[in-house]
Amino acid sequence: MGTSPLTFFFFLQCLALSSLLPTILSLDIQIPGIGIGIGIGGSPPPETPPSPPPFVPSPRPFVPSPRPFVPSPRPFVPSPRPFVPSPRPSGPQPCDFDSYFLYRSYFVIQTFKKTVTSDPQGITRSWSGYNICKYLGFYCATPPTYTNTPAVASVDFNGYAIEAPTVERFVSNLTELALFHANSNNFSGIIPYLTFNQYLYELDFSNNKLSGPFPRNVLPLKNLTFIDIRFNMYYGCIPPEVFQLPVVQAIFLNNNKFTGELPSNLGYSPVQYLSLANNMFTGPIPSSIGHAYNLLEVLFLNNKLSGCLPPEVGNLEKLVVFDAGFNMITGPIPLSFGCLKNIEQLNLAHNSLYGKIPEELCKLAYTGQLQNLSLSYNYFDWVGPTCQSLIHKGILDVKKNCIPGCPDQRSAEECSWFKKQPKAYCPADSYKPCWNPGWTGKEQIDTVSESAKGKTPIVDGGRDRDRKSGYTTYATLDGRPAP
Repeated sequence: MGTSPLTFFFFLQCLALSSLLPTILSLDIQIPGIGIGIGIGGSPPPETPPSPPPFVPSPRPFVPSPRPFVPSPRPFVPSPRPFVPSPRPSGPQPCDFDSYFLYRSYFVIQTFKKTVTSDPQGITRSWSGYNICKYLGFYCATPPTYTNTPAVASVDFNGYAIEAPTVERFVSNLTELALFHANSNNFSGIIPYLTFNQYLYELDFSNNKLSGPFPRNVLPLKNLTFIDIRFNMYYGCIPPEVFQLPVVQAIFLNNNKFTGELPSNLGYSPVQYLSLANNMFTGPIPSSIGHAYNLLEVLFLNNKLSGCLPPEVGNLEKLVVFDAGFNMITGPIPLSFGCLKNIEQLNLAHNSLYGKIPEELCKLAYTGQLQNLSLSYNYFDWVGPTCQSLIHKGILDVKKNCIPGCPDQRSAEECSWFKKQPKAYCPADSYKPCWNPGWTGKEQIDTVSESAKGKTPIVDGGRDRDRKSGYTTYATLDGRPAP
């Protein structure tokens, strides 16, 4: 059956309309306030509605919730109790002493006491309690620049025979100490470093068991006036700084094992009493000794000194004792020795001196203070009338020389042998003797000066063996404490 063109056109329109029908049926037409739904035929499956936008609350100011009132706790008030003082600390306290110096010294002394290994006299038994100034051997005083502040100012252990291995932390820790004397004990070790002992001016370690080289720890003590280390076991050379101590008055180094030459600056020291005896020094006596204008007594006795007697010795107008016996000194006696107007003891025995004994020297027994002139065991070969008078008076000892006509001389063979030996060169004496204008000659030979009357001359070797004689240096030849 044939289809007309109109019918075919209509069919196509219907077909196009049917493809759009679902869209049309689901169309919602929104009119404000009115919703119109247009649908034809059956309802299609419901679609999932769009999710609503998330809820966003409007911002509100933060208002904290009120806290409940809690009252603050009341402070704890303990019930009153009776006052009970704290217990006293054990051991000594600063308030137990008259000064902090003594409080500190107490511990130093007690520590040293524990190191003592022998105390035959029971000295350390008194070192107990807090009254240090009553301890045996300890003496108190107020240091300079302080007022009413006692301290341990002096230690005197002379003759106590205390034995300890060291005093190193004892003396050095008593920093206010001014004098330390420990003659005739049994201390060993070394002298400690004493830099902090600013007041120390007398130091005596004589007759102990100290050893080693010269104790240089004493050299920084610029206030030191007295140093005594005799009768120990020191050895080696003497440092020149010993004779640079600015105010030293006494240096006692005798009876050790010192060696080497004497320092060339020996004479520039202010020392008054110098004892170098009984060591092993060599070489000559330094010519600088002529500058030791304060020197009163000097002992070079019993060493191995050689060379010539320095004529500069004649400059020492204050000199009272000059002892260079038992050495190897040679040459003539310088005429300048006649200038020693205050000399009392002059010992040159047991050397190799020769030539004439100066008359100018012997005249000092009449115009000066000369009491003893010992020239025995040398090789002198002439004496004048003044010296002969001193031989008869027992003031001059010339035995065992080569003097014709004098008793008890060396044999002719011995004197002849010595003359043939080569001699050391001693320069000509350029010092003019100190002639006494009051000297009138032989009539004064039998007159002894007033100052020499009543004094017993010391002869036979020329060494003063009497501790009561009053000569400081000769007293040092005894190891015991000085009288």
